[in-house]
Amino acid sequence: MTHVIYLALVGLVGGTFGSMVGLGGGVFIIPALTLFLGVPIHQAIAASLVAVVATSTTAAAAYVRNDLSNMRLGMTMETMTVTGALIGGLVGASLSKGVLSAVFGGVMIVVSIYMGLRQRTAQLPPIDDEDLGTLGASYYDRNLDCAVRYKVRRLPLGMVASFIAGNVSGLLGVGGGFLKVPAMVLFMGVPVRAAVSTSSFMIGVTACAGSVIYFARGLVDPVVTVPVVLGVTAGAYLGSRLALRVKSSLLAVTLSVVLFVLSVQMILSAAGIQVR
Repeated sequence: MTHVIYLALVGLVGGTFGSMVGLGGGVFIIPALTLFLGVPIHQAIAASLVAVVATSTTAAAAYVRNDLSNMRLGMTMETMTVTGALIGGLVGASLSKGVLSAVFGGVMIVVSIYMGLRQRTAQLPPIDDEDLGTLGASYYDRNLDCAVRYKVRRLPLGMVASFIAGNVSGLLGVGGGFLKVPAMVLFMGVPVRAAVSTSSFMIGVTACAGSVIYFARGLVDPVVTVPVVLGVTAGAYLGSRLALRVKSSLLAVTLSVVLFVLSVQMILSAAGIQVR
């Protein structure tokens, strides 16, 4: 019973952080399950993919209700993300535990650095065009107390980033938001709040595609997955409500430090060195 409670708590924390920063929560859930609760990494990835679906469904509902998610842009980019997720899922289910742990740890280091630096991109001025184009949109920003209009640029570059994000998602069980959010902000001219909201909507579809492979191979353990998903659902609801009111800069720095520490432990674990 205690183990089940710990699994739910991991999901709660991962879901809260994931929905607030648009990452899906997998970057926290997987190392917590493998390092501290002894869950095999393939089962942890499978549970994370299912949990990311819950995170996306719950968080996206709040973002869509507040007109923050760009549905047209999200579905356009998702065509490439799903393709990448299917390929990544096939590769990830075939890799050994040590290789998968090392790859995940390396990717997490990149994620932690991105999280720590993301507040620098949060202040990029939105583009105000009369003609927003086919994929452009607008939303009301409570913090700025004004309507924000933006035009989507460099779509082909965003599609490439989506394919890579989907591949990483299926391979490692993460949402892929740490690639899609900066790509939308830095290359496509999407304001960070809209990028996070759109990413939260997209990662659920991506995770569905990747989780199919793990379901087919019998790697989804209900004993692990169900408590994590329940915790993630509650955390995603809480995080999506907090995200509309809380500035994410402090959260990003705090989470980046935690993820960096966990990533180092994952790499050491892959090398047979246990650090407690």
